[in-house]
Amino acid sequence: MPDGQKHKTGGTGAVKCNNVTFDMLTENGCTKENGKADSEMKKVLVVVDMQNDFIDGSLGTVQAQGIVSKVISKIKSYPADCIYATRDTHGEDYLESSEGKNLPVVHCVKGSKGWEIRPEVAEAMPQAVILDKPTFGSTELAKLLYRENEKEELEVELVGLCTDICVVSNALLLKSFLPENRISVDASCCAGVTPENHEAALATMKMCQIMVEG
Repeated sequence: MPDGQKHKTGGTGAVKCNNVTFDMLTENGCTKENGKADSEMKKVLVVVDMQNDFIDGSLGTVQAQGIVSKVISKIKSYPADCIYATRDTHGEDYLESSEGKNLPVVHCVKGSKGWEIRPEVAEAMPQAVILDKPTFGSTELAKLLYRENEKEELEVELVGLCTDICVVSNALLLKSFLPENRISVDASCCAGVTPENHEAALATMKMCQIMVEG
């Protein structure tokens, strides 16, 4: 799928997130009857790298396996068209890259099973905007949300893997692009390479004024 392509499967009836016309109020205040937002900010969810290799593949952990159902529940609490997801994406030459030399574990090679988003997670977000990224943080995601924020002020929540690598990288990147916006991370829906690294990353994000919840 091309970067930034939006899934079109599934439907949400009259529920929209783009100031059209809404028939129902959603839990996250993204839509409200008569098309009025529940708050000034539109809430969006970023699901970071919920891919097989990070769950039970080459870089999987018990902790990562333990958050899958929580992430799915979080996704379902958002309107279907208010979700963005990143997908770590490498080529066959991964080990020759700077990242590969520092982390010599082949993972998330494009087209492989390990690269794919966990099936049950993917099924929960059929309309998500999915962005492939070759490194920890997605500048494409940050630029996209920056543009969206110019249309309507955003509040961004992040969940996913790994807390101490790609979650913290994307959270800090988004905070840099959107310094006046509320950026939060649900710690209960994240897992690190180790439990200790998970906690260290949460502490770092707190120090950088990213709201850590859960």
